[in-house]
Amino acid sequence: MAPPSVTFVSTTTSSRAGRAKSSRPTFRCTECGWTTVKWVGRCGECQAWGTVAEEGPAAAGPRTTAVNPVRSAARPIAEIDVDAARATPTGVAELDRVLGGGLVPGAVVLLAGEPGVGKSTLLLSVASNAARGADGEGPRTVLYVTGEESAGQVRLRAERIGALAPTLLLAAETDLATLLGHLDAADPALLVVDSVQTIASAEVEGVPGGVSQVREVAGALIAAAKERQVPVLLVGHVTKDGAVAGPRTLEHLVDVVCQFEGDRHSRLRMVRAVKNRFGPTDEVGCFDLSESGIEGLSDPSGLFLSHLGAGVPGTCVTVTLEGRRPLALEIQSLVAPSPLANPRRATSGVESQRLAMILAVLHRHAGLRLADADVYASTIGGARVTEPAADLATALAIVSARNGEALPAGTVAVGEVGLAGDIRPVTGLERRLTEAARLGFSRAVVPAGVSVRAPAGLRLAEARHIAEAVELASAAPAEPGRSR
Repeated sequence: MAPPSVTFVSTTTSSRAGRAKSSRPTFRCTECGWTTVKWVGRCGECQAWGTVAEEGPAAAGPRTTAVNPVRSAARPIAEIDVDAARATPTGVAELDRVLGGGLVPGAVVLLAGEPGVGKSTLLLSVASNAARGADGEGPRTVLYVTGEESAGQVRLRAERIGALAPTLLLAAETDLATLLGHLDAADPALLVVDSVQTIASAEVEGVPGGVSQVREVAGALIAAAKERQVPVLLVGHVTKDGAVAGPRTLEHLVDVVCQFEGDRHSRLRMVRAVKNRFGPTDEVGCFDLSESGIEGLSDPSGLFLSHLGAGVPGTCVTVTLEGRRPLALEIQSLVAPSPLANPRRATSGVESQRLAMILAVLHRHAGLRLADADVYASTIGGARVTEPAADLATALAIVSARNGEALPAGTVAVGEVGLAGDIRPVTGLERRLTEAARLGFSRAVVPAGVSVRAPAGLRLAEARHIAEAVELASAAPAEPGRSR
């Protein structure tokens, strides 16, 4: 009798490949979440260096989600109640300008800025106003959670800036679960967390401020804000490049991202919205930071002017647009003989590349030779000039410093200088001229061909070329109106 046959079942090539694929680790970018099967030094999505790290083996097979019962049926969009989603003022007019009217219930706002710029002081003032009912809604309970400072330190700051309120609750916590416990116990109308990088969850690996921790903490706070319809204000750190620290998904998750800017040597602080789901992103709020607290500046133009009435050689005033707000800004220049083979070109608040271009245009099209002179350009009050509308004022300030003659008093210049020496139009010219007339300026050097009406008391001197602009700026002022 023949022995029974034995059948051997071999593993197919496809099954071996499936197991090999399932056990292969994946690599994920910590900034944007881009994944790849092999490590690379540069992310293929956001082009960031050194952000791709190993995440672990990829999950095998398709993922399915069980169907959950619907809590509330979908309704037509016209039947949705919008009264509960109205913005509530914060009591700080400049911050309301940036947010688009105030805080929306359930909104999560991230305020990022450099250390010492005044983030905690501003949010403590907002929390105090909400607790006192300064926004017109009546006294409410506000929870302020600090993870960077002790409760005593925050108490001293609140006393110094006058932010003590009976319904302002303070907790010094760094654990996410404990923070959510405080949220359940207090049931506040506003939650402030300072800062999101100091809060950590015990269920997630990593140090506080790490990518996984920041993502988990932000996700939990956003879920709690949406469920309770409580606005949440988060303080965020920034990197040395000025970007928000942590994963890029943090900016995508929150509703509003505000950038707090300011110079350490200046009292001026600016808040601008980088992302805003409830309002504009072209607004800017101006604040004055002092020992007694932080106050909004409804008219900050005077901070950037030093010689409004008298003419001084080497100075020229322009009007810039910070978002929708026009700001009068004085640009100063100094031209001095240089003993160096390569003269200095130093700037403060003015872009050095822009200054080099303006010097080349003046040399080529206005006959102003500065190859043997040091040129310095600066702004007043720690302001920064980034828009091309200040090119003409910078050029006129340099010409005035070179000739040693001041521009006529009450002169303002607005325009972009092209490489061909032409003066180009700029956006928002009517708003700029209105602000100049309000501040008392009597003459404005502007690009030729602009279709704007001169405000009352302001004379427009139109120039097509940089040489013509220099001649018009040095001429004696005439009657209000328009001239060429």
